[in-house]
Amino acid sequence: MCPPVHQQPEERSIMVLAAAIQLEATLADVPANLAACERLGDEAGRAGARIIALPEFFSTGIGFADSLADAALPPDGAATQLLTTLAHRHAALVGGSFLCRDADGHVRNAYLLADPTGIIGRHDKDFPTMWENAFYVGGNDDGIIDADGFHVGAAVCWELMRTGTVRRLQGRVDLLMTGSGWWSIPQWRPRTVFDHIERNNRLTARAAAASFARYVGAPCVHAAHAGNLECSMPWLPATYRGHFEGSTMITTASGEIVAERRAEEGEGVVLGEITVGRQDPSLPTPTGYWLHKRGLLPSAVWHYQRWHGRPWYQRNVAGTPS
Repeated sequence: MCPPVHQQPEERSIMVLAAAIQLEATLADVPANLAACERLGDEAGRAGARIIALPEFFSTGIGFADSLADAALPPDGAATQLLTTLAHRHAALVGGSFLCRDADGHVRNAYLLADPTGIIGRHDKDFPTMWENAFYVGGNDDGIIDADGFHVGAAVCWELMRTGTVRRLQGRVDLLMTGSGWWSIPQWRPRTVFDHIERNNRLTARAAAASFARYVGAPCVHAAHAGNLECSMPWLPATYRGHFEGSTMITTASGEIVAERRAEEGEGVVLGEITVGRQDPSLPTPTGYWLHKRGLLPSAVWHYQRWHGRPWYQRNVAGTPS
């Protein structure tokens, strides 16, 4: 862990200024998105942050768009170089996930963590969410990364919704570094029905990171996307028009929100001081698969977009091993 504000070695905890970045990405425009992340990462570093979290898909954004099929970067490409540059420049721990094309030809949603020495670990998101199935395949690692003797748990978007993620991290990590690209429910008819579903979706997006910290027993630095999104809908003659839910935040291990940036506040950086170190979880682990109720529509979309996305990925994204 990079230089702390205050250290208590006998308790294996440190107090650190952390930063979480809220990004308004341009879909599939890798140079523009990396430039925005560098600008926001530098803002966080100049403010003294020694932990800096970038969101999920920080190099591309996310939506159902053909342009994403060719937007993945290699493991040692520009996204990785950005993480290592920011970490070295600001003597910080810097992490975020991006579409990463590996040597086997497959693309994964890879969360990479860097310190001033370089990349120190990687976690691949376990299951793609909805239309994400069209752009990458899942991973199966435990997501625990050693950072100078402290253990960081990496988790991405709907991994924060699953009991299995709690089980692999609970009692094993001192810090959660997470990111999301959580989109809204479109305003289709009947409006009263879809507006009700969206209210629940927005509340779940905001609750996910803070409650996840309570389930695991570690502070959470959660970066996210904001801004509008327009793209195609898989298998439907319709256009998706919506927005990202934001809720970029920093929380304590007990789920207290130290700092937050809502979606309507747009792009920017949130800063908060946290105590890095594991605690006893303050919420019992549920027995079911999901930590939060999804509702009928998200459940249906989860399945139909997976059925659509997997063959779409094989036709349009999967490559020949290098």
